[in-house]
This record gives sequence, C-alpha cells and structure tokens, in this order.
Amino acid sequence: MSYRRYQKLNLLGKLFVWFLISFYVCLGVAVLLITPHRIGQFFYDMAQKISHERLGWLVLSSVMVVTSFPPFIGFTTSVTLCGFAYGMAGVAIALPISIFGSAIVFCVLRLLFAKRLQRWSASNQKWQALEAVIRSKGLPLIILIRLSPFPPWVYSNTLFASIEAVSIWQFIIATTCLAPKMILHVFIGARLAALSDDRQREQMDPQTKILNAVLVAAGIMIGMIAGWVVYNQMQRHIRHVEGLPPGVDELAVEAIEDIAEEGAPLLANFSSESLDKGSDVDIERQHVLQPQGSSRHLSPAP
Repeated sequence: MSYRRYQKLNLLGKLFVWFLISFYVCLGVAVLLITPHRIGQFFYDMAQKISHERLGWLVLSSVMVVTSFPPFIGFTTSVTLCGFAYGMAGVAIALPISIFGSAIVFCVLRLLFAKRLQRWSASNQKWQALEAVIRSKGLPLIILIRLSPFPPWVYSNTLFASIEAVSIWQFIIATTCLAPKMILHVFIGARLAALSDDRQREQMDPQTKILNAVLVAAGIMIGMIAGWVVYNQMQRHIRHVEGLPPGVDELAVEAIEDIAEEGAPLLANFSSESLDKGSDVDIERQHVLQPQGSSRHLSPAP
C-alpha cells in the first residue's frame, strides 16, 4: 500500500521521501560514528545546564509546545529530557505542558483551517466515516485513539483538530489520560541520565548498573506492549459500531492508517480539482456503503 502511494506522488513528493530516507540513514551512521555513550553524555550535560538555570523549565516547556505543532518532531525526546534534567520531578513539567501545548495546537489549527476542514470533510468518504464513528462512540473512542501510538503525537494533535465532532474539552480529557505514558518517558529519562554520566556510572556497583539498564529496558518494553494493546483495542472499538451503514467501520480504520502514514488532512495540500475528483469517487463508494435514499454525509443512526 505504501509503495502504491509513493508511485502516485509527484516529483517533489518523491524527492521528499528520499530526503527522509537519506536523513535517517545519515542519522544512524552518525550515531554509530559518534557512539551512543558520547551522545548520552552530551544530552546529560545539556540537561544539567538547563536544570541549573532559573528558567530552565521554561526552555523545556517551550520546546515541548513547539514540537507539538506539525511538521516538527521530537516531542517524546523533549519529555524524556525532563527526566534527564529534573529526575522524576520532571513530571511536574511534562504533564501540564503536554496538555497545554496540545490544546494550543488544537485551537490554532481549528481556527486557521476551519474552511479547509469543511471542504475536506464534504469530499472524503473515509473522513466522513471516521467522524461518524467518533460521533457515535464519543469520548471512550477519543481516549483510545489518543492513547494509541498511531497516529504519533503531532499527527494525533492535528487529527482531533480536524474532526468537528471532537470538542476542546473532550480533547483535553483524552490528553490528560496520557499521564501514565508521560510518567513512563520521564522515568526512562531519569534512569538514562544516571547511566549516561561518566561520574555517576563510575560510582555505581555492577548490580546498580544492571538494575538501571533493566529498568530502562523494561520501561521501553512496557511502553511498546501497552501501545500495541491500545492500538488493537482501538481498531476493535471502531469495528464494533451499531447503527451505521456496513463498511463504515473499515473506512474509519483506513482513515486512521492514512493519518499515521501521511498526517491529518487538515494540513494536506489539496486543490479544488482534487476535491471534485474525490467527491466523484466518494459518491460511487457511497452507493455501495449506504442504503438507497440515505443522505450524502454519514451520521449515526437515531
């Protein structure tokens, strides 16, 4: 599926894909050449400088807010840096700022792209299906999607800003439910900080080093397993919707997968011509998915 989408891209889109591939290859080579040990020491030293500054917490907070906006990346790294700099006390920064930053993204994007959102929603069958399912399931499904690792943080912010059925208060509640995930990232950062600093590591006995390494590995594994479980539960939740036309649930799942790969449509670069073509395709698909005589927009059954 990804290869077919790649073939449909224009020259600029294909060049961007190859740029990303080259970037990550170079990044991997750089990590091997510099060595993870030196990189860890660099992050530890930087985190300590931040923590000793009176407004150091504001620096980390600003980075977290900026990396919540697309197309920036690095939000998870900035949360981990809270643990590097302040230990478990970094939770007091990571948790409220993650809620505050994502709420800013939600409000800004929704205000800036309201008209574009309406045009997209009116022309895309998958998006109508996703909106219908979320409208039907409500807050429990919103929380599950927010907890899921796919779509990632930035795309998840734009996703909910793109769905008119989601209110700002539902979004804030769902983001608050990410508290365990934020605490886990801060914990991993705090343990990594102890292992990254040469002086601290030299003072550790072998058992303490092993314990810290095991705790870091366990934290990463717990995060991965929890993410996998939540993602599967989210898909099951979407696929078990009563009162909607057959096939809507599958289209909603496809919409989530598209967002994970391409980002939310609210920021997509589309033209009026592409919208018109999308409308023609969607009308044809609706004849299959909706009973005859139903309205064009999908909505929950009364």
